[in-house]
Amino acid sequence: MREAFAFARSFPPAPPTELCVDRHYLLCASRGALVLEAHGTSWVLPPARAALIAAGEPIQVAVPQPVTTSSVLFAPGFAPDPPSPLTVFDLSPLARGLVTECVAWPEAEEPLPPYPRAIFAALAAVAWQLAQRPSPVTVPAGRSPELRRAMTLTREALAEDIRFEDVARDVGLVPRSLARRFEDECGMTWRAVLRRMRVLRAVEHLAANDDSVTTIAHRVGYTSLSAFNAAFRDLTGQTPTQYRATFRT
Repeated sequence: MREAFAFARSFPPAPPTELCVDRHYLLCASRGALVLEAHGTSWVLPPARAALIAAGEPIQVAVPQPVTTSSVLFAPGFAPDPPSPLTVFDLSPLARGLVTECVAWPEAEEPLPPYPRAIFAALAAVAWQLAQRPSPVTVPAGRSPELRRAMTLTREALAEDIRFEDVARDVGLVPRSLARRFEDECGMTWRAVLRRMRVLRAVEHLAANDDSVTTIAHRVGYTSLSAFNAAFRDLTGQTPTQYRATFRT
């Protein structure tokens, strides 16, 4: 089997499932977005971003909307171990071009000819370097059943005027106890988690369609466009419009 190969596929919406392969895995979305979870942290993977997953590393992958992906797999002997079990990072124009070129070389029994072998090696070098600068936009998943339930309830009500006291009641804890769970297990307050969830959901919408930024802000629970823009910029370093533009460059 080839030491490296690639493919592109489209998937319908699907609930979280486990992904674990015996090769280092570079996963990119060209349309739509994926939600990844590993080691108690969640990431959104829209276009122009990539996930580098170490061989043998199990992760959860959810497809909240129709998605088209490009996948590049490297044998551990062909590429070094990634810097982390799972890293999500921005793809450079060079990396995107190399991914597109690699997709022309699918899995096969015969070894790679010299040209595609050099392209896969170049992509590995570029991707491993980019993975040194991971995306800061993540959401902790929590460990205890109560906190994970609180996270689920929060995620399901992003567009609503959700109250922390109601979440605490629904998971059977007093607000003070649930607040401690968030600090201990997530390292941040419930309000900070809510803010991150809303920004990540906005990223999904920005990748899925051409709805206006104002429409998306309201869809994720913001009544003020300026507050939405400020929260988005604080977490991503860009405005929603600038961030969406990176999907198309």
